[in-house]
Amino acid sequence: MKKETSEKSSQRVTNGDWKFEEVSRSVHRVNICLPRASDEFTALLMSDIHWDNPHCKRDQLKTILDEARERNAPILDVGDFFCAMQGKWDKRASKSDIRPEHQKSNYLDSLVDTATDYLKPYADLLTLRGQGNHETAIRKHHETDLTERLTERLRAVGSPARVGGFSGFVRFFVWHNKTRQRSITYWYHHGHGGGGPVTRGVIQTNRRAVYLSDTDIVHTGHTHDSWIVPIQRIQLNKRLVVEQTRQVHVTTPGFKDEYEDGHGGWHIERGAPPKPTGAAWLRIYRPRGTQGIDFEISEAR
Repeated sequence: MKKETSEKSSQRVTNGDWKFEEVSRSVHRVNICLPRASDEFTALLMSDIHWDNPHCKRDQLKTILDEARERNAPILDVGDFFCAMQGKWDKRASKSDIRPEHQKSNYLDSLVDTATDYLKPYADLLTLRGQGNHETAIRKHHETDLTERLTERLRAVGSPARVGGFSGFVRFFVWHNKTRQRSITYWYHHGHGGGGPVTRGVIQTNRRAVYLSDTDIVHTGHTHDSWIVPIQRIQLNKRLVVEQTRQVHVTTPGFKDEYEDGHGGWHIERGAPPKPTGAAWLRIYRPRGTQGIDFEISEAR
């Protein structure tokens, strides 16, 4: 995808050209071209937007999406873009938790229609569309897939977006001219469990590191927590040299602020704490003075 050129974006970062492709429902790849030593690549990692919920912090979401627009950063979403709990037969439905534009007899259709309009300015940046428990619940009880419907609409206006699963892999291939310099393996899972009042789910890093030993980045959501935990590792490389590598675990919080008014609701009534909001940036770059490729993850707020 060619980046938009603007004075502001060129001052912020020079993002390499990239192309997003589907290998299978659970495997995708991104080819990145970094022709100059100063070039770098940025992607936006997101989850739990709950876009149709009145408590979604849309102002903050728009600020981050606009920054992705400036950076030409592909956007990877690992599920629960929709909240979708206000259907006629949903036991969780609450009249106070539905936006006016969705108070229609074709409630689920209206979610897809309005979301498409909202996302159109970013259509060329939207890539992975993972699924969360809110989307899978709709598929189970209403026999329609909101992620599929939204992705179809986005692809109709030229988006490279593809539907992912509840979990899957993305391989980032970094090219310098016609030579591939490195690949970075990213694994996502929407997430599970309650996060934990003390550990906030960080304890899961030790469990996941065992069965994802060859993965560079582990991205989860669901618990609406925010943390970045690197795990340092050693390995014997192909030249029989011991080298250190790292695996970075990141959980993104999303944009639903259930403590916004503080007066009540399910989240507060069960004694749950306030949660952060935001996403994460993935930056792939060439460290100064080296010919290698490295990456880092930081908060997007």
